[in-house]
Amino acid sequence: MLTPLSPSEALSIIESVISQSESDGVFVHINAHESALSRYSENQISQNIHKSNFNLSITSYFGQRSASVSTNELDPQAITQTLRRSETLARVVPEDPEWVPLLSPIEYDSRLPANDPYTAELSPLERGEKVKQVCQWCSQAGVEGSGTLSTGTKVQAVGNSLGLSGYNCTTEANFGITARVDSGSSWSSHSATGIDLIPLEGTTETVIKRALSSRNPQEIQPDVYPVVFEAAAFAELLSWVIGNLDARAADEGRSFMSRIDEQGKAAGNRLGEALFSPLVQVSRNPAHPLLQSGTFFEDGLSNHYLEIIKDGIAENLSYSRYWAQQQGKQPTGALFPMVMAGSKQSLSDLIAQTERGILVSRAWYVRYVNPRTLEVTGMTRDGTFWIEEGKIAYPIKNLRFNQCLPAMLRDVDGVSSVQRFGNRVVPGVRVKAFNFSSVTDSV
Repeated sequence: MLTPLSPSEALSIIESVISQSESDGVFVHINAHESALSRYSENQISQNIHKSNFNLSITSYFGQRSASVSTNELDPQAITQTLRRSETLARVVPEDPEWVPLLSPIEYDSRLPANDPYTAELSPLERGEKVKQVCQWCSQAGVEGSGTLSTGTKVQAVGNSLGLSGYNCTTEANFGITARVDSGSSWSSHSATGIDLIPLEGTTETVIKRALSSRNPQEIQPDVYPVVFEAAAFAELLSWVIGNLDARAADEGRSFMSRIDEQGKAAGNRLGEALFSPLVQVSRNPAHPLLQSGTFFEDGLSNHYLEIIKDGIAENLSYSRYWAQQQGKQPTGALFPMVMAGSKQSLSDLIAQTERGILVSRAWYVRYVNPRTLEVTGMTRDGTFWIEEGKIAYPIKNLRFNQCLPAMLRDVDGVSSVQRFGNRVVPGVRVKAFNFSSVTDSV
C-alpha cells in the first residue's frame, strides 16, 4: 500500500484549482485514503478488503454566497469541471446568514505526523499471517475469535486563494477482537500509529481469559454502584461529554454547560466552574506520543494543543468560526483528538482499591435520554464482573444504565494508565456512583 499523494502532487492540484478560479475566493480540500482490512470470524479469515479513496472538494465564494462541489477524479478536466460547477452554484445560491470569510494563512505546527512506512506498505499476506496467529491463539484456548485488523494511510491537504496551505500524511493501524465461549464473551480494541505497536498477543490473551471467566454470569439487583471502567468503556462515555462541549449550544441554553437564570433563560455558559473531579484532566493533544495526528482540520483551522478540562474545570468549549465571530472569540476547531491524563496505576490497582462494585469492560449502544442534562442510556457487554474485597469475584449478567455523564465525571476517584482507541487516549477509571436501571439479555 503506497502513499496516495505526495506533498508536491497534492499541493500542485490545489494550486492549479486556485489559478483557474474566477470567484472572489476559493477553498480547496483534498482527502485521499488507502486502507486495507482483514476480517476474521470463528477463528478463520473471512474477508480481505482494499480501498483507495480520493476526494477533492472545492468551495467557491462570491460575496456572502458560497457553494461546494466534490469529485473523486484526478483527471484535470474533471477537476476543472468541478471548479466551474461550484462557481455556477455559488453565483445563484442565497446569501449565507452565517457566512465567514476565507481563512488567512496559518502557521501550522512544524512537527511531522506519524507515518510508518512498514504499516503503509504492509502486504495482504503479512496482514493475513498476523490474523492467522490470532485465530490460532483463540482456537488453542477453545474460544471463537472474531474481529478485524486494518491499516491505512491518509493524506489531507488544504489551500485557499489567500495563501493558506497545508499537507499531512498519516498512518494508522486498528485491531479489534471478540472472543466467545458458551455463555461467556469478551472484547477489546487497540489503535496505533503503526501495526507493530499493537500488542496483538497480549490483547488476545487478555480477551481469551476474560471470555473464559465470564461464563455462567449471576444476576444482581440493579442499583447505584461504584464502578471500575476499562479504558475502552470509559472512552465511549467520555466522548459523549467532550462532543457536547459546544459553545453555541451552551450559550443558547441547549447544553449541560448552559447557565440558566431565574427566569429559565440562557445566561451564558459554565466555563470556569468546578463541575468534575479534579482527577479529570482532558486536552486536545494531537502531538501525544500515541496519536501524532495531523496539524490541521478539514476546514483549515489549526489542530494544536488545547486545554479542555483542567483540574475538573472546563477551560474551553468548541467554537465554530461563525460562533467565535459572533462572540468575539477565537475559533477552536473540533475538540478531538482527545487525551485524558492517567496515572501509573494499573486497572488491577483500581480493582484492588474497590471494596464492592462492578467492573465494566464495554459500554454498548449508548444513546441520549436527555440532551440538555446529558443523561444517556446504554448497556454493559462482553464481560461484566462483580468486585468484592478488591478482587473480581464472579461474572454478572449485563445491565442497562441510565446515567447523567457530567455527574459521572464528578464522581471519578481513580484513574489508571492510558490506552489509545481511534482518536482518543483514555485511562481506565473508577467512579464512586453509577446508576444501573435494569438487567438486560445482551451478551
